Amino acid sequence: MALTTAGVPSPRVPVEGPDASWYERVLGWSVVAGSPARLVTGSRFDVLELPSDAGAELLRRPVATGPVALAGRRMRFLVAAGGAEELEGLLDWLEWGGVALDLTALGEGGRITAPVPPGQPPGPRGAAVWLRPPEQGCEALLPALPGHGQGAGPARGPDLVRLVAAAATECHRARLRRRTSRSRQPLVFS
Repeated sequence: MALTTAGVPSPRVPVEGPDASWYERVLGWSVVAGSPARLVTGSRFDVLELPSDAGAELLRRPVATGPVALAGRRMRFLVAAGGAEELEGLLDWLEWGGVALDLTALGEGGRITAPVPPGQPPGPRGAAVWLRPPEQGCEALLPALPGHGQGAGPARGPDLVRLVAAAATECHRARLRRRTSRSRQPLVFS
């Protein structure tokens, strides 16, 4: 690390190089440069975000997803742009409204930390990583509502309703597992 003349570390150089340029050049995604680079949500994709334990169970289910990233203890599932604004209504329609699920969505104006692009050396410990990386043109196959331009079915892309239903179920199950594991602690008698 370089030091300034006052003995203070010089500022870190923003990540604008290979990470940011890969997202812009290969995928055509908007990137906010900085350290780390951030991907802009709402135009090419939205994000469903849930706890990583629930996300891991969701990935084991036979539910079609798009690209998936892990950032700390949160898993991020990319969905078609506009999907974030549908989350609350879908949860109500699926009868999950009012249940604390820890399932959120990022849409227009949101930002997520850009995972290290596929094939690049891993970032620092705890940096965002792709579990299912994006490919050029993947937006056409992101989970969407039928009739929302993307459609459903194997030829047109995954169904957002099925993904949200499965995500809500796994968020609820993970919450119950966490609560149960805390309550199983041995009792101490004096």
